[in-house]
Amino acid sequence: MRVGNLDGRAVLVVQDRAGDLAVDVAEASGDRFGPDPQALYGDWAAFAAWAREAELPEGRTFDRARLGAPVPAPRQILAVGLNYREHAAESGFAVPEGLPPVFTKFVTALSGPVTEVTLPDGGHTDWEVELVAVIGRTASHVSEDDAWDHIAGLTVGQDISERISQLAGPAPQFSLGKSFPGFAPTGPWVVTPDELDDRDDLELRAAINGEEVQKGRTRDLIFAVPTLVSRLSAVLPLLPGDLLFTGTPAGVGLGRDPQRWLAPGDELVSEIAGIGELRQTFASA
Repeated sequence: MRVGNLDGRAVLVVQDRAGDLAVDVAEASGDRFGPDPQALYGDWAAFAAWAREAELPEGRTFDRARLGAPVPAPRQILAVGLNYREHAAESGFAVPEGLPPVFTKFVTALSGPVTEVTLPDGGHTDWEVELVAVIGRTASHVSEDDAWDHIAGLTVGQDISERISQLAGPAPQFSLGKSFPGFAPTGPWVVTPDELDDRDDLELRAAINGEEVQKGRTRDLIFAVPTLVSRLSAVLPLLPGDLLFTGTPAGVGLGRDPQRWLAPGDELVSEIAGIGELRQTFASA
């Protein structure tokens, strides 16, 4: 099942010979479930059960540029740093133990899968393709064995990062440096784990102007998705509709020699196999 946000309305995205088609959730369910994409996660078990059994009407074609963030208003966005060994090394940090670095990306940074992002004036803006887990029911002190039962689905995310803001000052400002407008594109939709051949081993890629800059697999996460859910939920409740950015593999601009930053006119394509892709272009302030 693929759940998206088309023109601000919740849709199921289905495939046929015509390609991807959108089925409006409110219309198909006779308003049992409303049009708000975020509200689906507050009643996820009932919605998922309905969606799997429903006889859906014919869908309609759509332009992906009309897709918004599939989870547009989470109460919490938690993001994990240094969760791949090679990325920790290229960033000059030791491999974390116990619990990785955790920060937030503020909700106003969220955007959909096809966007134009304004580069902060005078900044060094970097890319980080990431698997994002969407919480489907409240998780508090959850065991690793039970963690997947609390996840509604997975989506693609970009943890775009302005490194000067992030690292300046007496203490790093991770959350601010990663929360400029448009710095958290997500999508193109949320895919339920049962749709994937192996939910624990997904390939991630990122390319700039057609040049591959990142390639990794989620099987190489230091802290896998169930471990993150278990350890984070031991500290704070994870709420339905929350987003968990799980970390990025090696290949970011910060770790290159010479370092490389996104520039006006660049196109960044971020993809996770079995889920889909994001496509961002960048403009000067």
